Amino acid sequence: MRRCSGGLGRAVPVASTIRQVAADLGINPETLRNWARAAGASRPRGRRAEVPTAPSTPLEAENAALRKKIRELEEEREILRKAARYIAGETRW
Repeated sequence: MRRCSGGLGRAVPVASTIRQVAADLGINPETLRNWARAAGASRPRGRRAEVPTAPSTPLEAENAALRKKIRELEEEREILRKAARYIAGETRW
């Protein structure tokens, strides 16, 4: 079984979880996780890694760029909110 799943990291879709792949193979998820660590597979941090694909139309490219900009602006807004709370907490009128 282990030999069969040796190249698994390249054959499995990026959005799949270890639990899903282990269920498909009929093995314990911890076993598969240990094999992945031994093979040097890295675990995506934060949001799930998106599969980078070339947009097929200009509209899709624009949508992808706008989604990225939205994520950046939301992150900046959260930082500003935290800064405003911090400053408001220090100010005594």
